[in-house]
Amino acid sequence: MTSRPSGFEAHDHAHCVRTALSAAEAACAAQSLRLTPVRRRTLEILLEAHEALGAYDVLARLDADGFGSKPPVAYRALTFLVEAGLAHRIERLNAFVACATPGAEHDPAFLICNRCGTVAEGEAQDALQPSAVAAGFQIERTVVEATGTCPACQEV
Repeated sequence: MTSRPSGFEAHDHAHCVRTALSAAEAACAAQSLRLTPVRRRTLEILLEAHEALGAYDVLARLDADGFGSKPPVAYRALTFLVEAGLAHRIERLNAFVACATPGAEHDPAFLICNRCGTVAEGEAQDALQPSAVAAGFQIERTVVEATGTCPACQEV
């Protein structure tokens, strides 16, 4: 990891959500994408959680907010957010998390706490690149997911 993962440190969560939403709006504007009310609320739900959420968890919150209870509502919004670079799918958990650097091209690495479910996002190193070059292999996508115990849960 080249940068410190974001997600485990104490911070002003309301400011965190506002800043991420502003960055998401700017990223959508730059790509001429529409951040519809259901897409925006889906992103807010992910940002508020700071943990990976399954599509049905997101759907329940969308339904409570009046956006409907049909699974395609959540899946379409989550697919949009992932394709726009505003969220990531955590393969290991079959769940989604808001991107810590929305709209930026990057290869994220995820640190997933086994106890509380918090997910921190860092930047994956190009550790595989030398081996790939030596093998004549071109890397198109890297997914790094590590599980363990976050600092707060270690103190308990």
